[in-house]
Amino acid sequence: MKKLLLILCCSFAVSTAFAQIPSFGIRGGVNFAKLSASSGNITASTNSTTTFAAGLFADFKFGNVSLQPALNYTGKGGEGEDGEGGLVKIKTYYVQVPVNVVYHIPAVFGHVYLGAGPYVGIGVSGKAKSVGGGSSVSEDITFGDGENDLKRTDFGLDGIAGLEFNNGFILGVNYDLGLSNITNTSSISTKNRVFGISVGYKF
Repeated sequence: MKKLLLILCCSFAVSTAFAQIPSFGIRGGVNFAKLSASSGNITASTNSTTTFAAGLFADFKFGNVSLQPALNYTGKGGEGEDGEGGLVKIKTYYVQVPVNVVYHIPAVFGHVYLGAGPYVGIGVSGKAKSVGGGSSVSEDITFGDGENDLKRTDFGLDGIAGLEFNNGFILGVNYDLGLSNITNTSSISTKNRVFGISVGYKF
């Protein structure tokens, strides 16, 4: 194990030595989030709820390919009927770290980019709001191991694509495909699905 770790560290050090000086950027935008629930062969999704995302990223470039880690504050959740004619809206917020491998396609205006990689998110806050009968009730969502809690950790795959202009301005889209069950209920697996649109700037 020690030899393997040493090889990985040396490989990273050599790769970094041949990379350009990393650039950094900021990105923010709107999220359209859903929850996907499955039990056996039955799968259902909520309607989407609108949240937001904002974050910082670094770009380690190796020719037309770059390694792009980021630190984001991102909203997730979903909304749907409660079975009694009311509407339940769930919004959760995570500190999330994606690490994407990005391919850059040169263009006259700058370049087109496509990328994908894993992400890990840590739940920090959330609210569930029930609306119906002319009234609404709101309560905080808690993260933990309890039956009524959500799991604090969410992980999955992240995909990004967009346009980066020569002046550093960025237009992008992203999709988070949650792979982990975010509830403490084993009979029903609930996962995050998030589509986002963002603008940003690379320095």
